[in-house]
Amino acid sequence: MGSETLVLGGGLAGLAAAATLARAGRPVRVLEADSRVGGLARTVVHDGFRFDLGGHRFFTDNARVAAFMHALLGDELLTVRRASQIRLRGHYIDYPLRPANALRGLGPVAAARILGDYLLAPALRRFRNAPPVSLEDWVVRHFGRTLFNLYFKEYSEKVWGLDCRNISADWVAKRVQGLSLGKALRAALSGSRRAAPRTLAHEFLYPRLGIGRIAERLQEEIESSGRVLTQAQVIRIDHDAGRITRVAARHGTQSAIHPAEEVVASLPLPTLARLLHPKPPPDVLAAAARLRYRDLVIVAVMLDRPRVTDQTWIYFPEQEIPFGRIHEPTNWSAAMAPAGKTLLVAEHFCFRGDALWNAADSQFAASTVAHLERLGLIHRDEVLDSVVMRIPRAYPVFEVGYQDWCDRLLHYLGRFENLTLAGRTGLFQYYNMDQAIASGLAAADKILERGGATRPRHEPVTARAGASA
Repeated sequence: MGSETLVLGGGLAGLAAAATLARAGRPVRVLEADSRVGGLARTVVHDGFRFDLGGHRFFTDNARVAAFMHALLGDELLTVRRASQIRLRGHYIDYPLRPANALRGLGPVAAARILGDYLLAPALRRFRNAPPVSLEDWVVRHFGRTLFNLYFKEYSEKVWGLDCRNISADWVAKRVQGLSLGKALRAALSGSRRAAPRTLAHEFLYPRLGIGRIAERLQEEIESSGRVLTQAQVIRIDHDAGRITRVAARHGTQSAIHPAEEVVASLPLPTLARLLHPKPPPDVLAAAARLRYRDLVIVAVMLDRPRVTDQTWIYFPEQEIPFGRIHEPTNWSAAMAPAGKTLLVAEHFCFRGDALWNAADSQFAASTVAHLERLGLIHRDEVLDSVVMRIPRAYPVFEVGYQDWCDRLLHYLGRFENLTLAGRTGLFQYYNMDQAIASGLAAADKILERGGATRPRHEPVTARAGASA
C-alpha cells in the first residue's frame, strides 16, 4: 500500500480529497484539530434543534461536483427556494431586487439617484485611467456613489472590520458575494434571470438534516479504508530537500509523528508557513504575518413558535444592529427543529481578541434577543434557549496588498513537490462549498497523477441511489 497521504484539516476540501484518495485505494489519514470534521460547514444539534455555523447553501455549475454531491447524499438533498431580503432604512427589500419592491423600499428619490449613477458609470469610467485599488474605488466606478453610501459601505465595513478604502478591489471585482446588491440591480433592471450573477441563484440544494451531513458522509467514506483523527492538532511540519517528510501532531495530551508520502494541506495558509521546520525565510514569514482572517460568532435563538419569517436570509447593513445576517433553518428544512418550534441564527462578525469576540455568552444572547425583539421579529417570552458558538478564521480578509503577500507564500510553498494546497483557508480564497470541494478533488487528482494511478470515479463506494431535486 505504501506510505500514507496526510490530509491536514478536515474541512470540505480536505475531506473531499481524502475520500477520493481512499476510493482509489491510497492509504490516507486526516488530521483535524477540532472534535468534529466539517470546519465551517458543520451542523450543531441542541435539544432537538439543529443549526449550521452560518447559513450554507449548495449550488454549483460544476458537473463533476454536482455528481459527487448527488451520489454522496442522494435523497437526503432538498431543493430550497431562495427568498432573501435586505433591511435598509427600516424597510425590507427583496434580494435579488425586484424593481417595484425596491422602489417602495428605497423611495423614488434614492432609487432615481441609484439608477442615474448606474447609467452614468460607464461614461465616467472612460475618463479614469488608473485601475481601482479598493472596494470603494471599484463600487463607485461601477455602480456610483449613491449605492456605495447606501449599502456597500456600511455592510462591507461591518462584515470585514475594515474601511472600504482598505479592502482590495482585486478581490471585489472577482466576487462581491454578500455585497452584491449592485449586481442584483443589474439583473433587476434587465428583467432577466440569466443576467443574475452566480451568487444570486434562485434555488439551492440543502441536506435535510443540515449542511454538516456532507462532512459526516465524507468521513464515513474515508473510514471505509482510511483514518480520520479528530482533536489532532498539527504542531510541526518537517521538510528536507524539497519534500515534506513528516508531520507532528498533538492528540489530546499525547503527541505523535506521522510520516508523509504526500500531503494535502487545508490549514490556514499563514499557519502552514509558520509550522514548517526548518522555518521559511524572513520575508515569507513576514508575508504570513500580514494575512488575516475574519472571525465569526453565531447566536442561535430557539423559539416556541412554528415560524418567524418566510426568508432564507435577511441582511442587516446598519451598524446599530450588531449582527450582519440572520437565517431561519426551518425555512431550509423542517427537520431543523422539533414540530411547532423554530429558531433564528444570527451572525456577528469580529476579530479574535476584540471586545465583541471576548463578550460573555450571556451578553451575546441577551443582545441578540433584544435586537430581534426591537426589529419586531420575536417576543422575548417565546425564547426557549440560546447557544453561542465562536468560529475562528471564518473568512480570509482581502486587504489592499493581500495578493502580493499571498503570492509570496504560494511561491515558497510551491517548492515542496509532495505538498498540495486546498480549500478556502488553505488557498486564501473566498470559496463557496462547491469550489472548496472542487479544490479537494483537484488536489487528489494531482496526487494520483504523480503516483501514476488512474483517477477514480467520484461516486462514493456506498453511493445512495437517486436524488431529490
